[in-house]
Amino acid sequence: MRVTRRSFALGASAAIAMPHVARAQAITDSAGRSIPVPAKVERVFPAGPPAAITHYTLQPKTLLGWPRANRGPELVYLDPEVGTRPELGRLTGRGNTTNLEVLLHLRPDIIIDIGSTARTFAETADRVQAQTGIPYALLDGRFSSIPESYRLHGRLVGEAARAEDLARFCDQIIRTCQSRVAAVPPEKRPRVYFARGPRGLDTGLGGSINVETIEFMGAVNVAGQTRGGLAAVSLEQVLAWDPEVIITIDQDFAANFRRDPSWQGVRAVRDGRVHLSPKLPFGWVDFPPAVNRMPGLIWLGKLLYPSLFPEDLTAFARDFHSLFYHRTPTDAQIAFMLEGRG
Repeated sequence: MRVTRRSFALGASAAIAMPHVARAQAITDSAGRSIPVPAKVERVFPAGPPAAITHYTLQPKTLLGWPRANRGPELVYLDPEVGTRPELGRLTGRGNTTNLEVLLHLRPDIIIDIGSTARTFAETADRVQAQTGIPYALLDGRFSSIPESYRLHGRLVGEAARAEDLARFCDQIIRTCQSRVAAVPPEKRPRVYFARGPRGLDTGLGGSINVETIEFMGAVNVAGQTRGGLAAVSLEQVLAWDPEVIITIDQDFAANFRRDPSWQGVRAVRDGRVHLSPKLPFGWVDFPPAVNRMPGLIWLGKLLYPSLFPEDLTAFARDFHSLFYHRTPTDAQIAFMLEGRG
């Protein structure tokens, strides 16, 4: 959190000077904090990528901008007026680039943050809210909490009905996948390696948010015996794990691993089971950790348990994009996306 002495002083004085905003009610956020909600929300500042994506799906016209400006291939799949809104930087998390001066200049009615609700993040939210006078809501970013976070998000911004529609869609996908995967005996669950980076040698350890959906789908994360986040591993270690399936998000790795003789010793490579995840307009498996990963469940299901997931992925992607991203892609655009390009 980039809170300098100058921005602290500015924030404190601005909180006193800000005009009175009519409050409708106080709502308790996912961290148990009481948030004074504006009677009408017209300007929303997203603290990070999960909040930006989720709020775009819920109430796009009030989104002030994006933590990172969307690029050309991403814009094809977004509402053209909202998708091109400016880059605001991040308020919290790794690589935060927004300070309180920028925040106050934008005059948001509310700040939405989606992610960890641990004490550190709750204290940051309290501090920013106290310094600026802007309500700051912290929502649970865990994958399994997406439906309930949608419902709370909808109450915060006066969009409860649409939030319920999106929450029910997510609930249905989560429950469907859980019930199907539960029927797969442990010995039939594939051993998966998640390859990140151009050499494919960064991966997510057990419980890492980067492999959250892979583990949710019942796959055995070969790096999962050690708990943690992202970690660098050696090719020798990957060979020792000998995964049956490799999932990657890196186009360079996907394009080059076949040329490296060392990778030919990995079972997934020999069997042709290396898969590049879709990433447009946002990642289907990894980053940002928001609702954009929901279609990734069906994609993973079809790769890992093809007999259990008969869905037409093109039709599913079209329906998801229409409902969540406010734009219906063409079959050609969906085909481009499913190739992992972009």
